[in-house]
Amino acid sequence: MSGRRTETLPERYFAEIYASDPDPWRFTSSAYEAEKYDATLRALPRARYANALEVGCSIGVFTRALAPRCGALTALDIAEAALDAARVRCAKYPHVGFLRGAVPEVWPEGRFDLIVFGEMLYFLSPADLARLVARVEASLEPGGECVLVHWLGETDYPLSGDAAAEGFIAGAARFCRVLPGLRTEAYRLDVLRRADRP
Repeated sequence: MSGRRTETLPERYFAEIYASDPDPWRFTSSAYEAEKYDATLRALPRARYANALEVGCSIGVFTRALAPRCGALTALDIAEAALDAARVRCAKYPHVGFLRGAVPEVWPEGRFDLIVFGEMLYFLSPADLARLVARVEASLEPGGECVLVHWLGETDYPLSGDAAAEGFIAGAARFCRVLPGLRTEAYRLDVLRRADRP
């Protein structure tokens, strides 16, 4: 697509979006989002995870759906307004913690057996995507899983949905193998499991 951005989208981009609309992608009302969230939960290989990380939690709609399947869940987003809404939405789950920041610079402490990237890898430049893969390699538990979900429509983001997912998968090939996923006309859902090569 002509006019594609080349740099990772900055914090102000998201701050401006949420300032003009508290639910800019219609997470609470879109049939697309509801179906995608259901498909993502069905695609998780395990019924329960000890310590999960959701990168790009936005206003917490999927966070609330994922929380009952996690012993602990860290939800990360770049936009303070989104996190404020997510905290309210997930208030009945005290085991859900929130962190504001831009990946790959900001990354939580600890190790995780599930890391979910919901429609956010394509906001990154290829260089930042590679740095993010290194973050995942350092913090994903043996046998832990990564789930990538990306819309396939046209955007001006640095990466397309396919380029973001394929770039992550290629970068993680040395320590993850790809499990069965899902591709629809609207989005792709990729599942990876840590299986370091000797």
